[in-house]
Amino acid sequence: MSTDVKENDVLLQINDLSISFRNGKQVTDAVKNVNLTIKKGETHALVGESGSGKSVTALAMMRLLTPSASFPNGEILYKGQNVLALPEKDLRKLRGDEIGMIFQEPLTSLNPLHTIEKQIGEVIKLHDNLDGAALRERVKELLDMVQLPRLKERMKAYPHELSGGQRQRIMIAIALANKPDLLIADEPTTALDVTVQAQILDLLEELQSALGMAMLMITHDLPVVQKYADHVSVMQHGHIIESNATSALFDAPKADYTKKLINSIPSGDAPPRDMSKDHPRIIDAENMKVYFPLSKNFFGKPTKFVKAVDDISFHLDQGETLGIVGESGSGKTTLGLAILRLINSDGKIVFCGQDVNALNRQKLRNLRQDMQIVFQDPFGSLSPRMSVGQIIAEGLRVHQPKMSQSERDAAVIDALKTVELDPDTRHRFPHEFSGGQRQRISIARALVLKPKLLVLDEPTSALDVSIQSQVIELLRKLQQTHNLSYIFISHDLRVVRALSHRIIVMKNGQVVESGEAQKVFDNPQEEYTQQLLKAALY
Repeated sequence: MSTDVKENDVLLQINDLSISFRNGKQVTDAVKNVNLTIKKGETHALVGESGSGKSVTALAMMRLLTPSASFPNGEILYKGQNVLALPEKDLRKLRGDEIGMIFQEPLTSLNPLHTIEKQIGEVIKLHDNLDGAALRERVKELLDMVQLPRLKERMKAYPHELSGGQRQRIMIAIALANKPDLLIADEPTTALDVTVQAQILDLLEELQSALGMAMLMITHDLPVVQKYADHVSVMQHGHIIESNATSALFDAPKADYTKKLINSIPSGDAPPRDMSKDHPRIIDAENMKVYFPLSKNFFGKPTKFVKAVDDISFHLDQGETLGIVGESGSGKTTLGLAILRLINSDGKIVFCGQDVNALNRQKLRNLRQDMQIVFQDPFGSLSPRMSVGQIIAEGLRVHQPKMSQSERDAAVIDALKTVELDPDTRHRFPHEFSGGQRQRISIARALVLKPKLLVLDEPTSALDVSIQSQVIELLRKLQQTHNLSYIFISHDLRVVRALSHRIIVMKNGQVVESGEAQKVFDNPQEEYTQQLLKAALY
């Protein structure tokens, strides 16, 4: 314990903690000699990349790790009691009563078969023995506390009937139902839109102040840490390599890894284009519409629609990046899929002089090698049964069937070198690579066909901040080297600004604001754009 921390201020203290996992004869050391102090009422952020040991450390505080976990040394002292030595009866009181936890993905954390009333009420009944009308009133109080008053009339609703932000507020209500002294928030906003993220973080800050509780925030989002945390501990490979007050750590980081994380925060504008050269038009889109029918009349004619893309026009030149931003449900991805004619649309889409909507199936197939897409989740978009070489070569087999095996292999090797991966790894399978490497493989699969257009749908959202930075730099380099055009779809405005020359801001299927990226970011004209920028901690 440092000299400036009084013993009666300490709520939880970890001393020299190590955690190992056994799988057969193999032992993995996940956490190594960790020391951590959380004071009463403070927000302590635990940051680091995936696999650094953050979540394992947090789960150990409530003894929620699997039976394969062991603790070779160390102790976890909560209010002076060693959690690792507590009997099961005392642990049940600790969990949900003394310490609450909010998990990263609310949809998978909530039971799909139970109503929100039952799920909030369950944790109250376990610790307070309330029932009947008293329990129902307490649930209503919690819904008010997490700012969901309208749900008091819909307490029989199920999780799938709520939005992502509403589900996360329900998770907060469950975690705070018994007024814990410590709240553990494990990536509580990662899966949420930027505006909803800001609302949830502000709510947690308000509730923390009102209830006087401490909070351990686990995240890789450093701008969030900088705004909300009092103290920061940085983890790498199971070790805490640096710990300091937030302002001191960001102003003068000591560890090289901490400096690397801070410098990895996306910043700056897209590289300027050489305007002395001619830039041919790649896409001209006019009055694009994608309507999904909600209901039909007796004759089968649609009567109600969701207007996912509603009368949008734009253009894109060679070597240019168009950023498309907006919240979930705004129509960003639908617009991207319609441009590639992966879904049908009305209106005109002219790609390299050809009207995409007027092409027959064979002509469209021939055109597809010039327009490729990189998806959000690299693991989900790569076949687990194919080697990396087979995955990258698949497009060549379709579009260039006369290529010999040796020519295909040479093209795969060249594509892997282009995305800065070792060509010798082409015989491995996707699960043998990290998230960042898998995203590079997805980019290589698209690039092997030498396309003119890449549609990038949230390509960095599933990645750690340092890997995110590497992918951004790679995309910049590829654009300059191959004169590629990008349509970059994202809700991460920092990443959009770092890559985009122009942007479109979408809401409810329509364009709210558009223009040169730097002008829109520096001087947004529309209130919705201003809200997005404010929520993104600009």
